[in-house]
Amino acid sequence: MLGILIYVMLSLVLFIVLYPLFFVVIASLSDPAMVLRGDVWLHPKGFNLVGYEKIIGNTDILKGYLNTILYALAGTAVNLVMTIISAYPLSRRVFFGKNLIMMMFVFTMFFSGGLIPSYLLIKNLGMMDTFWVMIIPNAVAIWNIIIMRTFFQSTIPNEVYEAAEIDGSSHVQSLIGIVLPLSMPVIAVMILFYSVAHWNAFFNALIYLSDRDKYPLQLILREILVQNQLSEMVGTADDTIAQNLLAGESIKYAVIIFANLPILILYPLLQKYFVKGVMIGAIKG
Repeated sequence: MLGILIYVMLSLVLFIVLYPLFFVVIASLSDPAMVLRGDVWLHPKGFNLVGYEKIIGNTDILKGYLNTILYALAGTAVNLVMTIISAYPLSRRVFFGKNLIMMMFVFTMFFSGGLIPSYLLIKNLGMMDTFWVMIIPNAVAIWNIIIMRTFFQSTIPNEVYEAAEIDGSSHVQSLIGIVLPLSMPVIAVMILFYSVAHWNAFFNALIYLSDRDKYPLQLILREILVQNQLSEMVGTADDTIAQNLLAGESIKYAVIIFANLPILILYPLLQKYFVKGVMIGAIKG
């Protein structure tokens, strides 16, 4: 009886979590007038693809999508390299001063220079309105360094390093040949964490970018979903206001699916590593 109750509760929780996403999918495929009237609940009604047609025909969204993909790929690669080369020496017992360096790293998690000094720094470095302003300021996350350092310490015995040193292996060779092959679970977790963060990032773009051609998808979504700037996408001068509003409703749902599709595809591929990597990196230490 208890087992049945647990399954019922978990099914209810699953429904509560998944239904909003399911609703967005069916709403993006339905007649927007029926969606606004509340007629759409469990399946699409008045099937139409006007939202997706408007997205495909809009160069700003496609350009923002491409920019976001580039930012996510380059940013995740930089993040991963910086996290690994920071976490590896901090996990080694022979590294002198690692505790002091770790304290300095942790200090930055609680205190920062603030928005204005950061803006002036970016401006003085000449990174305003450039590709790298979306990559360099967020090159590493201290919390992820802590997770990866803990994983290295709890998973790879010190005797393995000693055996490698006896065989003449350098630190770089040990890192590439021993540590990284044994650390695929936590690396998968880092890829997921960093890629999602880059995919959803918009604040740096909002502050530091003024060239519309460099806008990520999130800024374009902000204009559509928050500022309601749909005039360039929906209709012509002959369309009525009601038609524009209905088309705008379809675009909102379609663009949410369009924006989240890569993350929805990425997570199942990394899920088998996700729990293992987080738990190993967090429980032991």
